[in-house]
Amino acid sequence: MRNNRAMVATPHRIAVLALDDVVGLDLGTPAQVFGAARTPAGARLYTVEVCTPGGRPVPSTAGYQVLPDHGLELLETADTVIVPGVHGAALTPDRILAAGVADALRAAYDRGARIMSICTGAFALAAAGLLDGRRATTHWAYADRFRALYPGVDLDPEVLFVADDRVLTSAGVAAGIDLCLHVVRTDHGSEVANRAARRCVVPPWRDGGQAQFIERPVPKVADASTAGAREWARQRLHEPVNLRDLADQARMSVRTFTRRFRSETGLSPAQWLLQQRTDHARLLLETTDLSVDQVARRSGFTTAASLRQHLNHRVGVSPSTYRRAFRGT
Repeated sequence: MRNNRAMVATPHRIAVLALDDVVGLDLGTPAQVFGAARTPAGARLYTVEVCTPGGRPVPSTAGYQVLPDHGLELLETADTVIVPGVHGAALTPDRILAAGVADALRAAYDRGARIMSICTGAFALAAAGLLDGRRATTHWAYADRFRALYPGVDLDPEVLFVADDRVLTSAGVAAGIDLCLHVVRTDHGSEVANRAARRCVVPPWRDGGQAQFIERPVPKVADASTAGAREWARQRLHEPVNLRDLADQARMSVRTFTRRFRSETGLSPAQWLLQQRTDHARLLLETTDLSVDQVARRSGFTTAASLRQHLNHRVGVSPSTYRRAFRGT
């Protein structure tokens, strides 16, 4: 984790590599999310450009062709390379990697670029050898095919995204938004990421370890949602909140509330509450001069030691290190 304020003067360069049968939504996600990441003065923090093998037009799943401005040479100077998903019929190694693609991806990684995939774009990274021995994810519906083709990859199809050093992979469709926001948050902090999320009208944070929503029924009755209880808890992160309190707010039994809560969020109430408190603590560390003890109390951790333990588990650094990374000394 580092202080990236110097990146404001020179926007971070992102190359989106569109392959044959690219998924339309996946292709547009990086430009939308990273384009929304700006300084308070409105300066762009990222530039996003699209390339294809040979700079040729490629078909998409959305009924149009992609007419790029660049070929694979764009990967030679990009700070981050993103491979969007492709249609299932094009996922075999001989089809997904056109001539020169594997070499260009490996060369970008070897010189220090960050490499990302959205949805089935992970098949391209695996075919290029960039996922060997790494933990990764992709759309749950393609997990069996992925494992059969690339048994050397530690595939986890139950999560939204995985960050393994400089190689990041995400699950299907909307999980690409979560991964892009995660990168913005890592590069520039919660405040910038939250503004970008608001600009895109999407939730500002879904933890990467959150489960993919695999064939889970959606509650049929709006009044039976746990959303009201979640909002009630968000306003009281500094107070003790237990499962019975949440169930009472939703007017449900504890058992029903717990089951419905997990179906709506993919998390248990305790996991979700801990996530909310950690994210609130991160925001306070980034945007206020409160002491670590004060941040801990206002986030519901009670003690600095508790905050330190949970932040280190979630982010891998102490509160003081986290604050220095995003605010300087």
